[in-house]
Amino acid sequence: MNFAAAGSLIRYTSLSLIAVLSLLSSVNAQVPLLPGTTNQPQPIDPNNPNNLQPTSQNNSILSLAGGDRLMKEADRAVSAQDYALAAKKLQEARQVYNQLSNFYQELNASFSGIDNRVSDSQRQKALLTAQKRDEATYQLALVHRAQNQPELAVPLLVQIIKSQNPTRDLGKKAYQQLFELGFVDSPYPRQGSGTSSSSQK
Repeated sequence: MNFAAAGSLIRYTSLSLIAVLSLLSSVNAQVPLLPGTTNQPQPIDPNNPNNLQPTSQNNSILSLAGGDRLMKEADRAVSAQDYALAAKKLQEARQVYNQLSNFYQELNASFSGIDNRVSDSQRQKALLTAQKRDEATYQLALVHRAQNQPELAVPLLVQIIKSQNPTRDLGKKAYQQLFELGFVDSPYPRQGSGTSSSSQK
């Protein structure tokens, strides 16, 4: 008698579990079809890098093409003097390029000593996307200057110099912006530094 009761209890529990699992799977299947969702690429949340779209999609934002598309949208906004939109698009482009660079660096480190060809390829991509990130950062700093917001431009310009090095073109441009803003008072490179000895004659 107890065995029969236990058997029917197990059977009932199993059916209940199957029903709950079926209900959950149908709910999960409906998530992408909720009202208000679009197929448009969304900005990447830098605090949640695991929530990304596959890069095989043509409209994926996590790709060089996605970052470049945001840069073009920012250029159009600047041309229309819509600096708020330009700043938004440039910030999104920075996030895309930064995440790409970080991911490529991680892949480079993972393949180092295992497959140098793959490792070198990822290192080159990390450098390329880091360069694009710094270019987007510089453009964002210029937009903040155009909005008369030097307090937002200065930290970005310092980041560029740290990333690029003051001797590289983008590093020099960033330092020149800091000089024009009055944040630094020593010009670099110094004017006539190559001819200082001849000018003393």
